[in-house]
Amino acid sequence: MNNPPRPALLTTAFYAFYDLHRPTYHAYASARLTPEEAAIAVAQLFGLIADNWTTVVNAPSPSAWAWTRHTRAIARRGGHPHTPAEDADLLHRTLHLSIDKIATVTGTEAATVVALLASRRRRADPAADQEHAPTPIAAASHAPEGGAAGPRLGRRSSTGSPLG
Repeated sequence: MNNPPRPALLTTAFYAFYDLHRPTYHAYASARLTPEEAAIAVAQLFGLIADNWTTVVNAPSPSAWAWTRHTRAIARRGGHPHTPAEDADLLHRTLHLSIDKIATVTGTEAATVVALLASRRRRADPAADQEHAPTPIAAASHAPEGGAAGPRLGRRSSTGSPLG
């Protein structure tokens, strides 16, 4: 039979969670809201977390549980929801958080953060996609011997030289 955790242990765990997440949650809120609204949103979030702490620590990812509620509250207060890619971009480019720190705070895998940042870059700079897109096969105008004239498709490298 499982014994419930002691209140002192739950309290210590809550304060560890608070100390780890609060600075980033506040910075994120401050980037999206006025300073007063940001302070209120973060205080309310940690009140919600404290009131539901037993549920939070039993969630598959306590960080994801809290981050989801935080971003929803910020979207409601700011009047504009943001995509996870926009949030990752803000955390990385504006708040200068590492990919590992973003993963920890949001409760996602680092690979997910990398994918979100890549998708955000592609949406923000479609020209960057063209730089890395495969080039179309070059057409060479060669008439085969004794046959009808017409373009013959040949594979070319990025430098223009024929391939195999």
